[in-house]
Amino acid sequence: MNAGAVDLLASPWARLLGGAAILAVLVVQLGADPFVDGVRHTDATAILVALVVTAGTTWCCAWRWSLLSKGLDVAVPVRTAYRLYYRSQLLNATLPGGVLGDLHRGLDHGRTTGALGRGLRSVVWDRAAGQVVQAGLAAAAVLLLPAAVRADVGWLLLAVLGVVLVAAVVVPPRVRRVLAADLRAVHGVRGGWRVWPRVVLASVLAALGHAVVFVVAARSAGVTISLAHLVALALVVLLVSALPLNVAGWGPREGATAWLFAAAGLGAATGISVAVVYGVVSLLATLPGLLTLVPRGVRAPEPAEVVAHG
Repeated sequence: MNAGAVDLLASPWARLLGGAAILAVLVVQLGADPFVDGVRHTDATAILVALVVTAGTTWCCAWRWSLLSKGLDVAVPVRTAYRLYYRSQLLNATLPGGVLGDLHRGLDHGRTTGALGRGLRSVVWDRAAGQVVQAGLAAAAVLLLPAAVRADVGWLLLAVLGVVLVAAVVVPPRVRRVLAADLRAVHGVRGGWRVWPRVVLASVLAALGHAVVFVVAARSAGVTISLAHLVALALVVLLVSALPLNVAGWGPREGATAWLFAAAGLGAATGISVAVVYGVVSLLATLPGLLTLVPRGVRAPEPAEVVAHG
């Protein structure tokens, strides 16, 4: 992989067009009905579960970020991290690319602490740790998958591992030195040996919470396969969903569910409907992040004030 290919994959436009292309192929192949069915199957129970569970998963992610940022000497208290994480999730779910919320979180934290590089890297380490644990859970879930899809998912996971290894090879030596220094810094803090187990625990709880929301979405769409099979499918779909080739989170998730559900004999259209239910309730579950967009300590002007100063 040459530098030009890496730059292309890193391009926001390439990521956006990748997600749009996946959605376009699905619409051409299966029509719009599965997407409409997904919206129709979204019910109050699924929305309520998503709101409650997302409040918990957001806290787990905020805890993970707080742990890692402390090791990088740009500590963010869990309470502050919780508020900022909700905002980043809302931005990820509503802006193209699916990662702009995390970029904003890293920039904001870096500027606040006066250490822009470490602030940004604390977010990178936070997301990377979550994805590594997510990949581990997906690999462990392979044996729980319907027999028809185990081999395909196994090859998918090997492909993901291959991409990671290639990425590690093409990373410039300077970046590798910075990352190694970050690892030493995290281990060097007081009680540093306890950081990674807690990071893993927070990541596992967050991933399982997202899987719960996916299971509820699937049941809302009428999927009746065993809970074990459904959780395993959810973990694989969530791993693929993290690919930054999306339109505000849409694209890889729908493609993965269509593929997996078709291979499992459930139908590609059913997979898309489940993905749409999950996408809608997940978006609604980020709406508490709107509260973080209001400047703290600032009250809205009274109507009389608006007239007086208008």
